[in-house]
Amino acid sequence: MMAAEDNAKRLEEAKKLSKDQAAKAEAIYQDILSKPPGQNERAVKDFENALLGLGELYRDHQRTQDLANLIEQTREVLTGFARAKTAKLVRQLLDLLAAIPNTIDAQISVTKSCIEWAVSQRQGFLRQSLEVRLVALHMQNQSYYEALTLINSLLKELKRLDDKLVLVEVQLLESRVYHALGNVPKGRAALTAARTSAASVYCPPLLQAGLDMQSGQLHAEDGDFNTAFSYFIEAMEGYHSQDETTKATSALQYMLLCKIMLNLKDDVDSLMAGKHALKYAGGNLDAMKAIARAHSNRSLEEYEQALHAYRYELGSDRFIASHLRRLYDSMLEQNLIKVIEPFSRVEISHIATMVGLDVQQVERKLSQMILDRVIVGVLDQGTGVLIVYEESERDKGYDAALDTIEKLGNVVDVLYSNQASLLE
Repeated sequence: MMAAEDNAKRLEEAKKLSKDQAAKAEAIYQDILSKPPGQNERAVKDFENALLGLGELYRDHQRTQDLANLIEQTREVLTGFARAKTAKLVRQLLDLLAAIPNTIDAQISVTKSCIEWAVSQRQGFLRQSLEVRLVALHMQNQSYYEALTLINSLLKELKRLDDKLVLVEVQLLESRVYHALGNVPKGRAALTAARTSAASVYCPPLLQAGLDMQSGQLHAEDGDFNTAFSYFIEAMEGYHSQDETTKATSALQYMLLCKIMLNLKDDVDSLMAGKHALKYAGGNLDAMKAIARAHSNRSLEEYEQALHAYRYELGSDRFIASHLRRLYDSMLEQNLIKVIEPFSRVEISHIATMVGLDVQQVERKLSQMILDRVIVGVLDQGTGVLIVYEESERDKGYDAALDTIEKLGNVVDVLYSNQASLLE
């Protein structure tokens, strides 16, 4: 009894020392962990607290390798605990590792090691939850084919076991992977399957918010920004209710993006003045406000300044970056068409001056617009001139070339689909 009380005091002391005197706190935690807790309930609790306390110390001081070693070294002791408690502690320690920036490779390595250990201990539930975590890590690492391989294996097992809740989670991950690969139809099919599975089981708020977020993104890919907006509202409310600040902020950014794409600046202003915008105020929302202002002003120069000033906030999110590229292209096209309209022959340097961009940028965009049949004309690069034709003057040779390119594109799409199907 005295030893248990002594450990409780030492744990309290270690917690106080962990910030300013980490070495002393670490020594206390290590000493408690050096003695197996046995079956005594109080000793087991002290062991858990020391384990998590040491893990938090390593997290706070960003000692990635020490935390990875701690996870692997204490697993054998955890075999004496109840299975549910063991699974919870392993997941908590992995969460601490995930909180350290730039540790994806370490997380993948440790998670794989834990999966092997769970298999050796015949802990199927733990192994399954760790494999779901590994899929998410592969996604963060953009290792999409590794993620798909693991997803396909999990789906077969989960459908056989009829584990609907985990099935929803894996189907949602599958949708995200296909979306990241640019295969929107398969992403949509996986999401539909996830929503069907979710309809027959209680879906926790965070998982439901994830489904809504993914639904919004897929509708946005189809250009249906009104429907996308309604899903992002639901996602934002879900994340907000669970104090998931980062994800709630992303959902709010996506809501603003929808209004920008719809050219509804007044709605952007209303959202920015709302209670959620005040709660999640910061660089991410300032970035969207700057983009909205540039788009409303139809100013490419202002748009580029916003992209440069907020390059991290706008570039680190693939979904936002993708749509902002499309928005920029659309704005550039509209500006170029307006400048070109009065001419049948115009110098590229003059066009570049009028839109405030360099000649090479304008030349590349004009080439694309000609290939996309937005402009009927030809670039004379020798003289640096754009020659614009009336539709009746169209050179049939260009049409034949474009048809050939389109057929080659179809062949590439078929080869891509065949490769993706082999992974299923």
